[in-house]
Amino acid sequence: MVQTPAKSLTLEDFLKRPETEPASEYIDGQIIQKPMPRGEHSAIQTELSPTINQVVKSAQIARAFTALRCTFGGRSIVPDIAVFQWAKIPRQENGRVANVFAIAPDWTIEILSPDQSQTKVTKNILHCLSYGTQMGWLIDPDDQSVFVYLPDQPTAVYDAPERLLPTPAFAQNFNLSIANLFSWLMA
Repeated sequence: MVQTPAKSLTLEDFLKRPETEPASEYIDGQIIQKPMPRGEHSAIQTELSPTINQVVKSAQIARAFTALRCTFGGRSIVPDIAVFQWAKIPRQENGRVANVFAIAPDWTIEILSPDQSQTKVTKNILHCLSYGTQMGWLIDPDDQSVFVYLPDQPTAVYDAPERLLPTPAFAQNFNLSIANLFSWLMA
């Protein structure tokens, strides 16, 4: 993870800069580059987003986006998966999805990479919750656990294989167990 002091760089200046690969985030006046996703991270992200969309997008309830820049509350972050309720998806005048998302996702999902700070990722999830996100997941492939964050509630840890993960109310028809989530690492 690359951290760059940005004492004279404003959020607006940051947003004018070219995108980096992997993405950089603007947090508390600093530019922090996310680590390059590795195999386990990529496998989960590649499987989870379409699995969510299969349930919520087809019914126009919500839509999951991977690596989408979300700018709100003085930060510009790039969750691994950001899920927005259908009516809240920013759109262009012609109805197409907008290129700029200046709102918090309704559900934010992060997948911990081996060289990523769990504290930094947790802070981003908590920031989202303070701006209206209904639920955050922090998936830890090494520990095969998921930390579930809800506004004004204690964090819950899910690690029993048979346990179904909780979802926001709008995604109540989406069911995923810990065993199924981490089975994607076996392919």
